[in-house]
Amino acid sequence: MRGEYKVPGGKLVAVDVEVADGMITRAFVHGDFFLEPDEALEDINAALAGLPDTTNADGLARAIEAALPDGVEMIGFTPTSVGIAVRRALGKATGWADHTFDLIGPVTLQPAMHVALDEVLTREVAAGTRPPTLRFWDWDSPLVVMGSFQSYRNEIDPEGAARHGIGVVRRISGGGAMFMEPGNCITYSLHAPTSLVEGLSFEQSYAFLDDWVMTALADVGIQARYVPLNDIASEKGKIAGAAQKRFAAGAVLHHVTMAYDIDADKMLEVLRIGREKMSDKGTKSANKRVDPMRSQTGLPRDEIIRRFMASFAATHDVREASYTDAELDAARALMDSKFLTDAWTHRVP
Repeated sequence: MRGEYKVPGGKLVAVDVEVADGMITRAFVHGDFFLEPDEALEDINAALAGLPDTTNADGLARAIEAALPDGVEMIGFTPTSVGIAVRRALGKATGWADHTFDLIGPVTLQPAMHVALDEVLTREVAAGTRPPTLRFWDWDSPLVVMGSFQSYRNEIDPEGAARHGIGVVRRISGGGAMFMEPGNCITYSLHAPTSLVEGLSFEQSYAFLDDWVMTALADVGIQARYVPLNDIASEKGKIAGAAQKRFAAGAVLHHVTMAYDIDADKMLEVLRIGREKMSDKGTKSANKRVDPMRSQTGLPRDEIIRRFMASFAATHDVREASYTDAELDAARALMDSKFLTDAWTHRVP
């Protein structure tokens, strides 16, 4: 059995594995990485032989680390990346090529509906009733979407929000607040089985799941890079922030918001934490921190989204899809019972 894993920003790791009676009997690691001294490859192969085929990626990595003598240099790959390749060979982990993704273009809904759909669709992926899905948001009214663990009192200026008619909803993932007015940012959600991020830490999975969008950004003329933990930036500054939620049932939600053309002055009247972030940089205007996509691409927002979808479709197996009536009904019910309630919105005062 053969498995491969491309390290984000690194090299390809491949492994051929033979299994008998629930044990790895032979393993052959190869790829375009660098390893010094080269004899260490034999140590890596030997470390894998004799392990149960149920060993997770961390366990495989620990076995490799224990087998390697001092002074070995692994360049462009790590013991964990070998472990992930082994898990893929054994069918315990998956790669992008193992899935056909539903691709859903922008559908204009209440912004809180998209927050609810994040939960509904991810649970469906976990249950196996929906394939992995990449979807783009569009919304009809302004909203601040808070991170799951943020303090409402510390984050939101209620007078500013009321003055500008901007609602507040708390999402299920962590991270910072998103200031969202129609047309001012680009947001997408990726709903995938946890097998896609098998063996990856949260930090590693951010880079892995954002890798496709680096190519998409290059397609619209932006050379971007991943900035740990959850940012995407170009040479001109931050472009986007990501957030993630893993479901114990077996799925991961990964969503990203990119600034397109934010009214920074209005944002600072609504978000208290935005003012604090500006103050520690000696910056009076958020325009010096937020880096809109429009200024770097010169493209309309709809065209950027179209190119993003085309870029994903060019490198992944996809099918065009839409939301089902049942999914929309479930999202409306969840929106009313959870996401629009004070109990949820103010659960962290």
